[in-house]
Amino acid sequence: MTDGVCVCYQNSISLQMKSKQMINMQKRYNIITFLMTLLLSSSVFAQQVTLGNAIQIAQENSLDAKSAHFSFLASYWTYRSFKAELLPSVNLSGGLMNYNRSLVEARNYDDGRLSYVSNNTLSNSLTLSVDQQIAATGGTVSLMSYLHRLDQFTYKETTYNSQPLRISYTQPLRAFNSLKWQKKTAPLEYEIAQKRYASAMQDIAIRVTTLFFNVLFAQSNHQQSKATLADRETLYAMAQKRLELGTTTKSEVLQMELSVLNARVAEGNNRITLDDAMYNLFSYLRVTDYEASELVPPYNVPDLVVGMDEVLQKAIANSSHTKELRLEMLNAERTLAQAKANKGLQVTLNGELGFMQTADNFAGAYRKLLDNEIVGLTLRLPIFDWGVSKGRVRMAQAQLEVVRTQQEKTHQDYIQELRKKVMQFNAQPAQCRNALRAQEIAEERYDIMRRRYEAGTVSVTDLNTALQEMTSAKTQYISQLNTFWSDYYSLQKSTLYDWTANRDIIYEMKNEE
Repeated sequence: MTDGVCVCYQNSISLQMKSKQMINMQKRYNIITFLMTLLLSSSVFAQQVTLGNAIQIAQENSLDAKSAHFSFLASYWTYRSFKAELLPSVNLSGGLMNYNRSLVEARNYDDGRLSYVSNNTLSNSLTLSVDQQIAATGGTVSLMSYLHRLDQFTYKETTYNSQPLRISYTQPLRAFNSLKWQKKTAPLEYEIAQKRYASAMQDIAIRVTTLFFNVLFAQSNHQQSKATLADRETLYAMAQKRLELGTTTKSEVLQMELSVLNARVAEGNNRITLDDAMYNLFSYLRVTDYEASELVPPYNVPDLVVGMDEVLQKAIANSSHTKELRLEMLNAERTLAQAKANKGLQVTLNGELGFMQTADNFAGAYRKLLDNEIVGLTLRLPIFDWGVSKGRVRMAQAQLEVVRTQQEKTHQDYIQELRKKVMQFNAQPAQCRNALRAQEIAEERYDIMRRRYEAGTVSVTDLNTALQEMTSAKTQYISQLNTFWSDYYSLQKSTLYDWTANRDIIYEMKNEE
């Protein structure tokens, strides 16, 4: 099963299937289209790669996605196996062609003397049974049909022993009912696996965002260094002409030549850094042909403000946090229940009702069937165990209180962390707008300083200062974009909710064998 997981968004149960199909088709179309464009990288036009494209490919193709998929797949089949345990099982067993030629011990009932007699037999048996565990009580009911044939060659005798129908029931009266507790924990474990898979997909989005913006930083620096190099070469040529005309000094020309050399070094270093960042991103995406790809910064920052109460509500309802706390508490309660059940008197009720017959031929083994009834109790009562059982109960009770106390602190820390995330995220759109405005101002100021330098009214130092301010402003803007999108996907991971589309994020396993 190569594609066992589908990602779907749902607003309501009635639209779930249609939504899954549409989103799956659109996602696969986007991924296939992007991969096709990357394969055509020999084109003269650079391919445009958005953050959304990169995240989609990573969630489908990265090694982290594959690992999360198979981990979820294991949880899915674990849950399927548990559900199968609740259903009746049909079993066929037997012993065929069991030949025995040996000496066996025999006792003379008159005088008690032991002797050894020859045994030369062939035994065949076959049993068909239907077994059902009763989760509510912990008992087991079985319906069985049995046939045994014994050939004694020494006496030239054949004996058939049949039980055409036998119903048996075993019921522990004070024992620990593990199946009952599994019915509580197994569905919860599968729900947690679903939530963890969804969180893993958001972790991939966060990881891709980091790698994506590393490329954007390197891409911006490289583009800026190329532009700066071309700009400084032009200004250096202009300075040389001014020196010939006597309108500038040799020191100014040398300073401009030094700027050209520094720009060339910076351009080479930035090109290497960009290549390394591109490799890190696309190797994570498991895409090899990316030379003609160019990343498009996600400038379209939504002016989104989320409510604290709504985030807390979505996080508690959608994330695995509350379910993990519940599972931890159930496991502690289960340990305590098991310790109490194993203490003191143990009683098991065994009952059997059916028919049986023995004959020297097959047909006779099924005629004039005789009743077969067995009922009884088995007991086990530890007289003195040096306080072992009592100590286990006390230990389980103490552990339960420890879990309860730790969970209270864990939940408080979780809520506080969510509040912090909300406050940071709500501040980011304004930070991005301010950083964008700062970049625009820095670019405009550099253009002014460049024209003034060409006119000879400012020095190279003033021009370099304006260039540094512009570079810093561009870096700051990309940094604020990085913070916004990282915070957004972190918030989306905590709530498993798409805040731009107002839809829950749900990951399910297809019912594929």
